[in-house]
Amino acid sequence: MTGTDSVESAAARLRDAELSGVPCAPVRDVLGTSDIAAAYAVQRRNLDVRYALGRRRIGRKIGLTSEAVQSQLGVTQPDSGSLLDDMDAADGVVPAGRLLQPRVEAEIAFWLERDVPADAKTIEDVAAAIGSAVAAIEIVDSRIAGWDISIVDTVADNASSGMFAVSGQRVPFEDVDVLAARMSMTRNGEVVSTGTGAACLGHPLNAVLWLARAAAGLGEPLLAGELVLSGALGPLVPVEPGDHVRAEITGLGSVDVQFSREE
Repeated sequence: MTGTDSVESAAARLRDAELSGVPCAPVRDVLGTSDIAAAYAVQRRNLDVRYALGRRRIGRKIGLTSEAVQSQLGVTQPDSGSLLDDMDAADGVVPAGRLLQPRVEAEIAFWLERDVPADAKTIEDVAAAIGSAVAAIEIVDSRIAGWDISIVDTVADNASSGMFAVSGQRVPFEDVDVLAARMSMTRNGEVVSTGTGAACLGHPLNAVLWLARAAAGLGEPLLAGELVLSGALGPLVPVEPGDHVRAEITGLGSVDVQFSREE
């Protein structure tokens, strides 16, 4: 199977899983276990399909930034994906059946006020592009059955993106200490995840710098107006229909997501 055929085969498998609601086998059997470039080609192929259907990109996400999540999923490096307009749970509700195998994680998210330079070298370079910060819940999902993923599988699957929700009030970036920020996430009132800004690659801006370099390398630099989910501050938590999740982050307030029992 040629490289192009492998990309098309993996992309089709992931699309079929999403459309049918039935998770699929890992795609590393056709892409190999180490060809990350091919995995990003699969991701781009399926994003192009969604763009052709009228979807638009409104931001980016960095995945696998905390040691807790890397340990949970058995991977050792970050990845990135795109946030599309239909992933925004703006009303705080996730319909039942919308996602296959949802899990939640609490994050600090940033709204970009300026383009991030393609040659960004320091966290100061990315900080200069950030206008504000918000508390976020990312609802990750996997089209791969049982979350049996390698780095290649999750990259191909748009970094295991599902949906996301962010707090309504944007806090000026200079007014919040994102490194020392403390996070607590509850599910149905019970604390299920805690962490600090330091859990995200040592500093959330380290994650954004990593993303800026990776995005520039793919020919898609970070742009003004985009939302950046910087990565988990604590472990992933599974959710089911009927669950209510709240994340609180010091200096940024709280954000809530309700998982509906109805589609």
